[in-house]
Amino acid sequence: MNLDFTRIEIPELIIMAAAGLAVLLFGYRIKKIGFFIIWFLLGLNLTVYLLPWINSMVPQIAGNSLWQSLLPIAGGLLLGLLGFSIEKLCLGGIVFVLAMLITVQYFGSDIQTLAIGGVIGIVLAGVAVMMMKPAIIVATAITGAYALTSCILKWGAGNIDAATFYFPILIGLSIVGAIFQFATSKGVD
Repeated sequence: MNLDFTRIEIPELIIMAAAGLAVLLFGYRIKKIGFFIIWFLLGLNLTVYLLPWINSMVPQIAGNSLWQSLLPIAGGLLLGLLGFSIEKLCLGGIVFVLAMLITVQYFGSDIQTLAIGGVIGIVLAGVAVMMMKPAIIVATAITGAYALTSCILKWGAGNIDAATFYFPILIGLSIVGAIFQFATSKGVD
């Protein structure tokens, strides 16, 4: 099990919590902004996971705390700008990448695990594109819940067992966010 939330620093955590809450509750209403925020969060998380590799390739970055804080934010901004424009591709990509992030974070990065996660991600992405509004609501709720779950587990690092409570917190927040969005987005296109 690969639940290492210690790599996320406080500035990224604050940004991630605020963006996650906005997307969790208002993802469909702020669709374009929501897509930017989701891709920003995905880029931030991806850059955090790649930081050890980046640090080994460029040792000057490893010793500089400013770069350690700015690189994940820059990675988030780059991916956020990319995901801002194309709605269907963006939704399919969100669902696929979110499935892969959850797969890697909770089940590990063995090749078989990645293959199974990839197949599930592709199937879920295809279903999401066919059902745009409900899929956007569910995808934004899950993404917001993912960000908030990461923050909750990081802030409660000594008191909350991530292996036990990761999925209950993720699913609970996802359900609350989806219900809230469905209730508040009736008649909104």
